[in-house]
Amino acid sequence: MDTLQRPLKDLRLSVIDKCNFRCPYCMPKEVFGKDYPFLPHARLMSFDEMQKLARAFVALGVEKIRITGGEPLVRKNLEQLIESLARLKTPSGRDVSVSMTTNGVLLAARAQGLKDAGLERVTVSLDGLDDRVFRQMNDAGIGVKGVLDGIEAACKAGLAPVKVNTVVQKGLNDSQILPIADYFRHSGVTVRFIEYMDVGGAANWSSTSVLHSEQVRALINRRHALLPVPPQHASDTARYFRYADGGGEVGFISSVSQPFCGDCTRARISADGQLYTCLFASRSLDLRPMLGEHVAPEVLMARIANAWQRRDDQYSELRGEQYRNHGRKQYPTVRMSLVGG
Repeated sequence: MDTLQRPLKDLRLSVIDKCNFRCPYCMPKEVFGKDYPFLPHARLMSFDEMQKLARAFVALGVEKIRITGGEPLVRKNLEQLIESLARLKTPSGRDVSVSMTTNGVLLAARAQGLKDAGLERVTVSLDGLDDRVFRQMNDAGIGVKGVLDGIEAACKAGLAPVKVNTVVQKGLNDSQILPIADYFRHSGVTVRFIEYMDVGGAANWSSTSVLHSEQVRALINRRHALLPVPPQHASDTARYFRYADGGGEVGFISSVSQPFCGDCTRARISADGQLYTCLFASRSLDLRPMLGEHVAPEVLMARIANAWQRRDDQYSELRGEQYRNHGRKQYPTVRMSLVGG
């Protein structure tokens, strides 16, 4: 198959719909109550189906596969899937990079096993260091210590570089910016502060709740001088700065104030086999029927390539105009727990 005109380098593969705590961004309590109908197990793709999908995407140019959820560590025997994905090779013979995003609650006990299975890196979501703030946000009675233990275990296992993602919402956890930055300085862990986005579950999102990356950076810079790090790839979502005193790096993801739709190279597959070409997608392509033994790999690849070449997603770039004209979303976007971050 000819090289895709639109680069497709990253695959976000969701392995489960459920999570082990709620967050106010993608799983607010008022929407995702205890009776919310998450995907039943029978509707989840099997590991064999995921492997077939992954092989097709790698043949089309994907070099990185990120395991997501929901909370991926809720899925049983996840190490088996990781082991099979880690054996994939690109058409040029390079190893495919396999990483994972997790809330870290179950990570401490499984970090070494994940590393042994072939996982290279891990990103942990952490929106507060203060235990009161953290418990308020996850609404599940889970304390922050278990997540910090998971991060430490990931570092010891060599799942490096370990990254921490912190979504900042003004008035909710902006008091945690400096404590989180200070905690991970000189640790080898890179923190990335993310602007609060109107992702699927954030029905009450308002631009007044957004603290722009420039404001977060200025706050940190007043305490610890920051120096810009040149970007490595046009498709990089984060802009990095290094601490002038050698304390490591910190990143900023500015999808609200500085959208990067035009350089996006990421496709997303939900746990039930739907292809989404954007985190804010309103429609999907069902690939599940293409995963049977009767469908040739070339047919599956052609279906994926056609959908990717026709993608015209630019929600983040149009967000400002939509909110100025209408004051809210003009269409529902896919649930973040279904396609990951």
